[in-house]
Amino acid sequence: MSESDAQARVRLLASRDGARLWRNNCGAGVLQNGSFVRWGLANESHAMNTRIKSGDLIGLAPVIITPAHVGQLFGRFVSREVKRPGWAYKGTDRERAQKAWADLINSLGGDAKFTTGEWE
Repeated sequence: MSESDAQARVRLLASRDGARLWRNNCGAGVLQNGSFVRWGLANESHAMNTRIKSGDLIGLAPVIITPAHVGQLFGRFVSREVKRPGWAYKGTDRERAQKAWADLINSLGGDAKFTTGEWE
């Protein structure tokens, strides 16, 4: 299974649980008119993108909060950095920047992690 296959699997499993995940393409380049543009979350500058790299998949997972908000539905911010099956964290600069994103999201109550094809 490729990283692309793992990503499709995560999106399918998340959807079955009521969550929705979208591809978060990040990059930078010059448009036809000559202007420079950056896209993707946490990619406002080269310096920022060196320190923190947002996950491949971004979305919301439904959460029912109780007891103060009984019956109300809340969305929890979700981020998944998808890796090919068999991948293991090595602590490269890129992986550390991706982990910094996950740590930030988790510290604010979100749900962010690396995955090789699993949703939870």
